[in-house]
Amino acid sequence: MHDTAPLLVVVDAANVVGSVPDGWWRDRRGAAERLRDRLASDGVPGMAGPVEIVLVVEGAARGVESVAGVRVESAIGSGDDHIVEVVAGAGARPVLVVTADRELRRRVGELGAEVAGPRTVRP
Repeated sequence: MHDTAPLLVVVDAANVVGSVPDGWWRDRRGAAERLRDRLASDGVPGMAGPVEIVLVVEGAARGVESVAGVRVESAIGSGDDHIVEVVAGAGARPVLVVTADRELRRRVGELGAEVAGPRTVRP
């Protein structure tokens, strides 16, 4: 039943990783893995109750493995398109998408998802 399903948090890995100029561009896969590991250990700060976290990776970060607490999905094409597909597949379940990408925010908002910026999951 959707009314008892935990909040689905979909994280735009490329956008969140790219929000801080910490050298991530030298090791995109490693940066995505560090984000995944932080999400697995810290969850989503300020979120009460259970959440299901999906980290969408693309490009050089494809192939990052899932870990307990974080399901990683590798986008075959556009990461944004994959995120929209995940949101569309959630049905009536509550969804939060973490990204600063304006066009993606608009697209998932039209599907009923809430949106939040990268600081939601980054220190």
